[in-house]
Amino acid sequence: MPSAAGPETVQKRLSDLESHLEQENPILLNAVQSFRALDRVAYDMALLPENRSFASQVPWWPLISVLGTFSAGKSTFINDFLGHNIQRTGNQAVDDRFTVIVYSPEERSRTLPGIALDSDPRFPFYQMSQQIERVTGGEGKRIDAYLQLKTCHTDQLKGKILIDSPGFDADAQRDTILSITDHMIGLSDLVLVMFDARHPEPGAMRDTLKHLVVETKNRADSNKFLFILNQIDTSSKEDNPEDVVAAWLRALGEVGLTTGRFYTIFSPAAAPIADPVRRERFEAKRDADLKEIYERMDQVEVERAYRIISALRKTATELADDTIPLLTRALRRWRSRTLWLDLVVLLAAAGGFLFWSISVGDWHGLSYQPAWLAWLDAQGITRGKQIGIGVVAVLAILLHLGVRRLAAAGARGWLKRQLKGKQLPGEPLAAFNANIKRWGQELMGRPAGYSSWSDGRIIEVLRDCENYVQSLNERFTNPRGLAD
Repeated sequence: MPSAAGPETVQKRLSDLESHLEQENPILLNAVQSFRALDRVAYDMALLPENRSFASQVPWWPLISVLGTFSAGKSTFINDFLGHNIQRTGNQAVDDRFTVIVYSPEERSRTLPGIALDSDPRFPFYQMSQQIERVTGGEGKRIDAYLQLKTCHTDQLKGKILIDSPGFDADAQRDTILSITDHMIGLSDLVLVMFDARHPEPGAMRDTLKHLVVETKNRADSNKFLFILNQIDTSSKEDNPEDVVAAWLRALGEVGLTTGRFYTIFSPAAAPIADPVRRERFEAKRDADLKEIYERMDQVEVERAYRIISALRKTATELADDTIPLLTRALRRWRSRTLWLDLVVLLAAAGGFLFWSISVGDWHGLSYQPAWLAWLDAQGITRGKQIGIGVVAVLAILLHLGVRRLAAAGARGWLKRQLKGKQLPGEPLAAFNANIKRWGQELMGRPAGYSSWSDGRIIEVLRDCENYVQSLNERFTNPRGLAD
C-alpha cells in the first residue's frame, strides 16, 4: 500500500516542519536539513521514492507511551493526568485499540479512525497498515480495528502526544498487537509500564513480563522505561503491603530486571483508606512517586530532541554500513553471475555452432563457407555476411538478456533472504530492481547514483550529529557553572 503523497506534498510537509521548528528548536531545524541530505543520497540511488523522506519516519512531537496488562489502571492513570475522563475504565478489556491522544483547542473531545494516523506523517503510526500487513496478511486493511486518534483540550497535552495501548494479554491478534507495541516503544521518548497490584501472583504473567522487561532491559535507551505498580491501595488491608511490592520485584528480577526505578501509585480519586495512619503513609508515597513520574513526563521535550538526533545518526550509520553495502553486494553477485553465465553461454554456443558447422561440411580447411551464404549469393543478395552478423548479434543480445534475468532472479532471492527480519533505511530491493534495468549496469562495480559525493554527504551528516548533540548539551547543561 504505497503512499498517495507526491514529491511536492512531502517537500511541503518538510517545509512546514522547518517553519515550526525555526522558532521552537533551531537545532532540530538543522536536523531536518540533514535528513534532506540523506534523502538526496537515497533518491539518487533509487533507495527511496521521491514521495517519501527519512524525516517522515520520525515522529517530531514528544511521545509518551503507556503499556500494561488489562486492568492495570492505564486508562485511569491517563484520565487523572489529563484531568478529563477521555479513556473508558473498568476491570475488563474496555479499549482494544492503540489510542493516540493529542491536544485540541476545541473543548469537545473527538475520536477519529485509525486512517487519521496511518495517512499523516506528523503523527506516530504513519503507514502502520503496511507493517500490520507484513505481520498478518489481510489485516492492513483493518487499520481502524487497531488504531484510533483522540483529541483533548488540556494544557497537560500541549507539546506532547500520549499513547494508550490495549492490554498485552490479548490472545486474538496477539502477534499484531505485539508488533505495533514494539514499534510504539521504538518511537517513544518515555514508556510507562504498568502492573496491577491486585494480582498477588506476578509469576503467572511470566509471558507478559518477558515481553515488557526482557525485551527492553538490554536496549540502549532502557532509561526511558518507568515500571509502575498501580492500584497499590488495594493492599492497604494487608499487614505488610510491602510484601506485595517485594513479590513484584522478585518476579521482575527473575526475568532480568535488577535495576531501574520502580514506582507504587494508586488513583487519587480512589476510595480513601480507612486507617488514617496507613492512609497518610500510602498517600505520601503515592504523591511522591506521582510527582516524580509527572516530572519525567514534563521533560519529554528534552528527550525528544536527543531521540531525533539519535534517529538521524542511526539512519545515516545504517545507510552507510548496512543498506548501501548490502545493495552493492547484491549487485556484484548479479554482475558476477551475469558475466560468468555470459561466458558459459558464449562458449556453449560457439562449441555447438562449431560442431554443427563441421558436421554439415561448412568448413573447407580453415575457411568457413556455409551453404546458406552461397544460397543468398545465388538469390542476388550481396550483403549476406552482414545479415549473418546481424542475426548473430540479435541472438547474442537475446541470450544476454535471458542471462541477466536469470542472474537477477538468483541475486534478488539472496537479497530478500538478507533483508528478512531487518528494517534498514531505504528500500534495497527497489534499488536493486532499478539498477538491473539499466543497460550496461552489469559492467559497473557499484550501484547507480553512488559516488564519493554520496559518502561525503553521509559523513557530513554524522559529523553534524555530533555538533547537534553538543549544542543540545550546551543548551540544557552548564558543567562550568557559569552564569548565562
